[in-house]
Amino acid sequence: MNKIWLIIKREYLVRVRKKSFIIMTFLAPLLMAGIMIVPLYLANENQEERVIAVSNQNKILNNLEDTESIKFSKIPESELLTLKENLNQYIYYAIVLEDEKDIFTIFSKQQISVNVKSIIQNQLQRISEHNQLKELGINVDSLEEKSNSLMLETKIIAQNGKDIHSNPEISMGIGFMCGILIYIFIFMYGTMVMRGVIEEKTNRIIEVIISSVKPFQLMLGKIIGVALVGITQFTLWVILTITISTFFELSMLDENINNETLINNNSMIISEIYQLTSGIDLIQIVNLFIFYFLSGYLLYSSLFAAVGSAVDSEADTQQFILPVTIPLILSFILMDPVMDNPSGSLAFWMSIIPFTSPVVMMVRLPFGIDNWEIILSMSILIISFLSTTFLAAKVYRVGILMYGKKATYKEIFKWLKY
Repeated sequence: MNKIWLIIKREYLVRVRKKSFIIMTFLAPLLMAGIMIVPLYLANENQEERVIAVSNQNKILNNLEDTESIKFSKIPESELLTLKENLNQYIYYAIVLEDEKDIFTIFSKQQISVNVKSIIQNQLQRISEHNQLKELGINVDSLEEKSNSLMLETKIIAQNGKDIHSNPEISMGIGFMCGILIYIFIFMYGTMVMRGVIEEKTNRIIEVIISSVKPFQLMLGKIIGVALVGITQFTLWVILTITISTFFELSMLDENINNETLINNNSMIISEIYQLTSGIDLIQIVNLFIFYFLSGYLLYSSLFAAVGSAVDSEADTQQFILPVTIPLILSFILMDPVMDNPSGSLAFWMSIIPFTSPVVMMVRLPFGIDNWEIILSMSILIISFLSTTFLAAKVYRVGILMYGKKATYKEIFKWLKY
């Protein structure tokens, strides 16, 4: 046990002291914040008001309303026709004319944006519908009030008979985010284990290490060490992301806003988040996220370690890595149909099969599933991890000391019998 602990300590300290680890740990949250914040900031800064000329004598065009990005200049029909002939000489972005009844045309100096066309088309459609309703003697304002008063809520009836507020959109968002994170982390840190094995094998360092410890101890220590690196990096990412988001929020606040207003705003946000997630067991999701991340990583990293031991260079891993990663890729592809029917047979079996359960089960959890399914999935995953580690250790024990010969599937199956 002491030897395994020494290997874990070595793997952890070597990797966290690398410049690449330090740079990525601090750079990733900044990049994520930049990806989310910079486009929004630039979009707001570059918001240019476009002036579009329309007729003030047309009963539909005259009712067009200004938006944040479009201002409708309403001028006489005669001036509009003159403007059309010499549009390049004016500041107008475009003009809108009714060529025939209910057939409108946008004339512009250059190709207009899809957003501008969509705004104009939606407004024209709405105004036309309102005019038709008025001609039929229907009170449009009263109709809109009744339409706006319509609400649809979703609630879950719990086993104790009580109804709990639910939000399918929030459940889908949480499930998708958890599934994506599990998928990325398993791939990222599993590949890290494989590359570490290949590097040690290529540098012949492994021959020295094997003389002091058993191959199984070395593989297990390497896997657990990288797992601790992943947990450390993920924890730092969460802390840094929250810190950066808080700093950005405070920097964007108005100087006139006092502390009391800020506290009230934060209280309202927390209350709204609590209401939106009232039907979701967030504590259970966090705990099971940690379990499925570690279990899924341990399952796949043992296979990645076996692949790394069977080859001499990273270029030779392609023939072995594809069968290992197909179930993981498949679980990622099937996330959408699973979210569409989280209680269906596809979702159930994908969350029971150990090679797909880490991703699929996290996608299903926010929608609410029976405890016996969770226990069954966890049990099978643990048994599969232990079995896979045992078999991978046999491949690792033989392959780690083989050089200059490309292993085949037939040879690897022979190694399992040793």
